[in-house]
Amino acid sequence: MPSAAASAILEGMPEAADLRVLRSDGVTWVFAGKTALFRFADGDSAMRNIAVAALRQIGFSGTQVAVALGLTTNYVATLHQRAQRDGTAGLVRPRGRPRTVTGQDWEQARAWRAAGVRDAEIARRLGVQQSTVLRRLGPAQVQGELVLEDAAADPGPAAAASREDQPPGPEPQAVPQPEEQEPAPPALVPRPEPGVVPPGFGGPAEGSGVFSRYAGAMLLHAYPGRAGDILPQAAGGDARQAALLSAVSTCFALGAATAEQVKHLAPAEAGPLAGLETLPSLRTLRPALAAIADAADPLELQAAFARAMLAANPETSGVYYVDDHFVPYAGARPVAKGWNNKRGRAEKGRADTHVTTHDGRAVCFVTGEPSGLSVTLPKALAELKKTVPAGARIMLGFDRGGAYPAVFAHCRDNSVHWVSYRRAPLAVPGMLPVLSVITVNGRTRTIAWTDEEVQLKDYGAARQITLFEHGRVVLQILTSDSGACPAALLGWLKSRWREENFLKYASQNYGIDAICDYAAEIEENTKIVDNPARKEANAAVREAEKDLAAAERGLAVLLADPAITPADKNARLIPAAEREIAAARHRLDSTKKARDGITAKLPANQIDPQAQVALLRTGRRGLQMVLRLLAHNAEHWLSDQLNAYLRDDDEYRAITRQTIIRGTAGIIAFAPQTITVTLQRPAEPRVARALALLTDQINAIPPQMPGDTRPITYQLTASLAI
Repeated sequence: MPSAAASAILEGMPEAADLRVLRSDGVTWVFAGKTALFRFADGDSAMRNIAVAALRQIGFSGTQVAVALGLTTNYVATLHQRAQRDGTAGLVRPRGRPRTVTGQDWEQARAWRAAGVRDAEIARRLGVQQSTVLRRLGPAQVQGELVLEDAAADPGPAAAASREDQPPGPEPQAVPQPEEQEPAPPALVPRPEPGVVPPGFGGPAEGSGVFSRYAGAMLLHAYPGRAGDILPQAAGGDARQAALLSAVSTCFALGAATAEQVKHLAPAEAGPLAGLETLPSLRTLRPALAAIADAADPLELQAAFARAMLAANPETSGVYYVDDHFVPYAGARPVAKGWNNKRGRAEKGRADTHVTTHDGRAVCFVTGEPSGLSVTLPKALAELKKTVPAGARIMLGFDRGGAYPAVFAHCRDNSVHWVSYRRAPLAVPGMLPVLSVITVNGRTRTIAWTDEEVQLKDYGAARQITLFEHGRVVLQILTSDSGACPAALLGWLKSRWREENFLKYASQNYGIDAICDYAAEIEENTKIVDNPARKEANAAVREAEKDLAAAERGLAVLLADPAITPADKNARLIPAAEREIAAARHRLDSTKKARDGITAKLPANQIDPQAQVALLRTGRRGLQMVLRLLAHNAEHWLSDQLNAYLRDDDEYRAITRQTIIRGTAGIIAFAPQTITVTLQRPAEPRVARALALLTDQINAIPPQMPGDTRPITYQLTASLAI
């Protein structure tokens, strides 16, 4: 029986008999009736143990918990006793060998961190995990508040009095300073209220300044693709609406995956990022975005986006990657189904076909009902050809999902080269392999390959390159480019994983999978589908073929049976078997004739007069996709520019997104002729140095906000105390 405390906690909870466990996509859910109690990864034994102990404490029996979670009752009892005796520490046992790092080592680690060394480097020096460093030393010094240089240099009487009321703090200790670290800055000032400029902050005297914790996102305006006519064109030339679209795109960059999540940002601090006094509320934002999307031409908007992306940073290699991306739909509308590769089953949703450049920037996209790449590629290629200069070389790369003769033929008809993996089974090479020595990342490597011409069914001649490792075929690629270097072709196809990375991280960070609008138009489903009557006719033909085969086998058994006399066979049994065979053959011919008169495919509404399909509004999704991809490309460009000074290939994207775009505060000062953004210097010296160099580079050609002609200049405050 549960205790009184447990009964109070579980007031209204279903009976213990309703305990059930659901496992899906590597995640375990524990329900009591319809109420979800716990969620944890399948391999997370610590969270599972905590769930077991909690279920026992709230009144579920050990047998019920053991059966639901697939454990023994003895182990459940052991966990319950540990929780009662030791608490959580008894459920989560430390793993691995005991640490060998001494206290002196941790003191040295604190000195390293104070000197600006990253936790990853400290973990490498100590030979421990980075999480261990975080647990022992605590969180690293996060970005502080803006420095009030004038007030710190000449504090007023009120500030002096306030300091006299406070108890004296410990004396500062000397910390080793790296070469690039600047002298210790003045003391930090209290954080100003949202939308208020701290008194004495150095800014344009004639302008109005606004404090914003998101000021780092102002650097996104430096992306060349943001300047131009993309957002003003989508807004119909209205500068106010263009600023609203710019604000929404910036909110996506700040981590708001949907329009609903925009409400979690501070409106008075996010609005100035696009020149607005404040972000509008959801009641205003949703209708405004819907009105802009309904008034804009989706095709013209996507074409303008693609042209701006290529104009901002032309793709000199001519290599582009194409891939389909399934977006599941969880609503109740009768949306068409497609194949969800992540779950390996058919689900309701829509499909986006994305085209990215060789370096991973999104160029154009096509959205619609789920279908194969052979259906969506012509539309995507048409969008791409509108944006590239006439006569420019185009090489399309796609995976095995697009390796079909129809796709190859369409590329050939449009004078576009293609390269793809060959679908299984791999062909037997007709030539002996050739050994070659190539250099990859400064290291020489010997590889073996064959380069030959093959004939593809329904297409014709194509070039086939077979790669060997340890004497075995490991990879075959097909291409229409007969003159390119085989190593270059292999490199281009290997770089196709940048498309996969784009789809993965754009989905995680910019919400390209989010359904922006559940409104849909219900229409008759005229999609061509398999005819059930044809399937039944095919089944009848198969049954008739089985009957004919059985009759023929019966005659063969009859002729080979020695127990039956020849007289009986000739006089009675053989004629009967021949008549049965003739009747079976006649039935087979009749069923085939009946089947041939039935159409194999028909429109769905002819098969079922009640068949309907919901068409989601493409214009609204198209506008939000442009805003999301614009934010993605701006971050992509900004991180590449920052890494030129940072030289950190492992973390430069995360540093750009989390430390600078989403984690740097500052003052945005608006003057009649200019906009000045004063950013707080990041705490890590190497990041601060790279950001200072990047702002100097950007200030050489000051950017502008969409719909605003004032140039934007950037500057950093003095460094922060560590």
